[in-house]
Amino acid sequence: MELFAKPAVGGIIEKSINGIDYILIQERFKENAEREEGLIEIPAGKIREFENIFDALRREIWEETGLEVVEIKGENNISVFQSNGYKVLSYVPFSCSQNLQGEYPIMVQTFICTAKGEILDRTNETQNIRWVPLTELKEMLDNDKNDFYPMHVITLQKYLNYKLYKETEYE
Repeated sequence: MELFAKPAVGGIIEKSINGIDYILIQERFKENAEREEGLIEIPAGKIREFENIFDALRREIWEETGLEVVEIKGENNISVFQSNGYKVLSYVPFSCSQNLQGEYPIMVQTFICTAKGEILDRTNETQNIRWVPLTELKEMLDNDKNDFYPMHVITLQKYLNYKLYKETEYE
């Protein structure tokens, strides 16, 4: 039987308070994933069959954090083509990652977004949901990348380069 990678979406949720930039991070807490428990991650999850990727991102962020997404960068630049019974959505995410080895095959397309509301204390998949300043996130990554869920490390480094050093082009 042929197996396939699962498509997923992730969100770097950003906010700025008094000139300090933050993103939301959380710790994994999923059943049957003891090896990953406690790893730092961004909200992410699998895309349902024929689900619009932007709707999937809104759903996953709501389920994992309690926040309502108000803007997804790049969503206003999509193209839709419909023909022969197909409807195709074309978009550009901030970052894409593919798991080539590990617990399960997954591909995560990550977007930068903003959200509103109050974060939950904990969900059935996450705990210790919190806002962290970018400077602290950089220190955390520099100190030990192994504290993070591997699918998000390169994406977070790319985001920090984009925000702190303007080394990555996006938008």
